[in-house]
Parts: sequence; structure tokens; C-alpha cells
Amino acid sequence: MKKIYLDKNLQFVFGVTLIAILGVSSIIPALPDIIKGLSIGPAQIGFVIAIFTVPGVILAPVVGIMADRIGRKVILVPSLFIFGGFGFACFFAQSIEQLLVLRFLQGIGAAPLGVIYGTIIGDLYQGRERGQAMGYNAGVLSMGTAAFPALGGFLAMLGWNYPFLLPLLAIPLGLAVSMFMDAPEPQSSGSFKKYLSDSFALMKTSQAMSLFATTLLTFIILYGPIITYLPLLLNARYQASPAAIGIIFLISSGFTGMASFQLGRLSESFGQRKLLMAAAVFYGLSMLLMPHAPGYWHILPPVIFFGLAQGLNIPTIMTMLTTLAPMERRGALMAANGLLLRLAQTIAPLLMGGVYALYGMEAVFVGGFICAILIFIIAALFIKNTE
Repeated sequence: MKKIYLDKNLQFVFGVTLIAILGVSSIIPALPDIIKGLSIGPAQIGFVIAIFTVPGVILAPVVGIMADRIGRKVILVPSLFIFGGFGFACFFAQSIEQLLVLRFLQGIGAAPLGVIYGTIIGDLYQGRERGQAMGYNAGVLSMGTAAFPALGGFLAMLGWNYPFLLPLLAIPLGLAVSMFMDAPEPQSSGSFKKYLSDSFALMKTSQAMSLFATTLLTFIILYGPIITYLPLLLNARYQASPAAIGIIFLISSGFTGMASFQLGRLSESFGQRKLLMAAAVFYGLSMLLMPHAPGYWHILPPVIFFGLAQGLNIPTIMTMLTTLAPMERRGALMAANGLLLRLAQTIAPLLMGGVYALYGMEAVFVGGFICAILIFIIAALFIKNTE
């Protein structure tokens, strides 16, 4: 069998994927220290994440259209440079206002990355190989979401701002992509009006709308209860250090990688719809158990459930979406998904911040449980296998 993970172009995609998640995952363990260092409240910490994702909400549709009409790489390379430069500048922020401005500018560079890496995988592969590549990429993503919180946690022990040294990694990657990546590019033809008409027709199908809704709910869970409030729960209830918080995310991501690396085989055996339903069950269990763990190590079972859910869910959604569209309109479809992803990243910390302020920590995880139920219903009733 062809070892597609050795493909040079896919390895560049792996690098872009890692940079795409670095902007949030590397600062997760530092959130309690940012609260102390910049003298802000727990309900406000969500702004540090939300402001980073706002540009993605604004730019995602434009990015997808441009990637289809003028090419993937011409959008990708400048984005990596912007991400790296402004991300590094966050290291020097002296106030919450300065940090938020720089995070917004870094978010402009981050906005295209999540759209383009999935689009390029769809361009490179078809059929079973596409599912395998998405699974491998999700495995790399999970390794990044494991390594970056752990690394960020240790860096945060030097100071809350030290995790912001990591975005510099985007700059050499951007140089390497510009010189050596040779993935296929779309050949845009026909009028722009027809392009938009055909793209919107794809987006309005029942399958696409169901997958979009699943993405939105998934990232509300991820960026609300997990990324924003699980570190605060661990710190407040168990006095967990940034390094200990990073270890918890490391374990979760390890199980995400285990599930995603087996995605091709699991999809063949059970079908994509059943994988999404199973992911919803794991999400629900994790949300029910997390706020009731009696000790630090008792948090592991729900964290493992969450990791398995991520490994089954996200690469399956990406595979199914890239299968729906031809190359010339794939960027638009992935951009629409990216828009909802970024919207969830933006509203989830703010929404759950309001829930936390009104009802407390447990209510945040109840909100995540409701999202898990909705994912299960959508998968069971509206999503069809694409393989």
C-alpha cells in the first residue's frame, strides 16, 4: 500500500496544520497566569481566544473564494508570515489591550490556514486515500494539540508571555512552502457569477448543511468547556500547575491520535455516520463526567472520552466535505465550514463566559452536553455516508 504520509506535499500540509492550531493550543495552560499577569477576571479570559478567531469569521469566505480563483499557495505563504510576526509580537505586550490588538492581527494570518490545509488534502487525494490522509493529518493535529499545551505549559512557568515565542515557527515554514511545495492548483474557468451560484448550491444541500452544523457544535464544545474552562477547573479545584494542565491535554490528544490514525479502517468497517454518532456519545460522557471528578487523576476518563470523540469526528467531517465538491469549488465549501468553525471559536468562550458568570462551572459543561446531544441527532437523522 502506498505510504502517503511520505508525500512531500502532505508533509507540508502537516506543518500548516500544526501552525493553524498553535495560536490557541500553546497558550491554554497559560490562561490562569495571563489572568494574574494582566489583572483580568475569569469571565474575561475568553477575549484572548475570541479576538484571535474574529478575523476568521470575517475572512473565511473571502479566503475560500481566493483560494479557488487565484490558487492555494499564494494565500498560504503570506498568511504564515503574518501569523508568525504578530504572534511573536504578543510576547512584548504590556497590557490586555495591547495583547488583544496583537492577537487580532495574528488571527488575520491564522484565518486562511484551517481552510487551506483541508482543501489541499482534498486536492491531493481521492477515495480511500483521502480518508487516510485526513486521518493522518488529524493524527498530526492531535500530536500538536498534545505537544503545544505541554510545551506552552513549561514555557509559561518562565512567564505568561513565553508561549508567544512559538509562533516564530511559522516563518521558516512559510519560506519552505514557497520554495518546495508543488501541490495541484485549481484551474479557474467560467464566470465568477456561475462559480458563486454553483458553490452556494453545494452549500445548501442537506448533507453540507448537516456537516456544517456538526462543525459548529463540535467547536463550541472544544472552545467553550474544554479550551477555555477546563484549565480553570483544573487550576481552581486541584491547584494544577500550567505543566500539569498541559499533561491533561497531552493525554487527551494522544487518544485523538489513536482514533484518527485508524480512521480509514474504522470508516470501512462502520461507515462515517456511525463514527459521528459514536463521537457524539463520547462527547456527552466527557461533558457529564468532567465537572464531577473527585480528584485530579479522576479527570482522565472524561478527558480520554473527549480525545476519542475528536479523533472520530473532525477528520470524518473534513473528509465528507472535501468529497462533496470538485477542486474548483472545494475552497469555497471548506471556507464555509471554516467560517462556522471560527464563529464557534469566537462565540463559545464568550457564551460560556456568560454561562459561567450566571450559573457557575458545572453549567458550562451542561451546555457542552446539550451540544453533544444535538450532534448525535444530526448524525442519526440527516447525514449519509459518502463512501
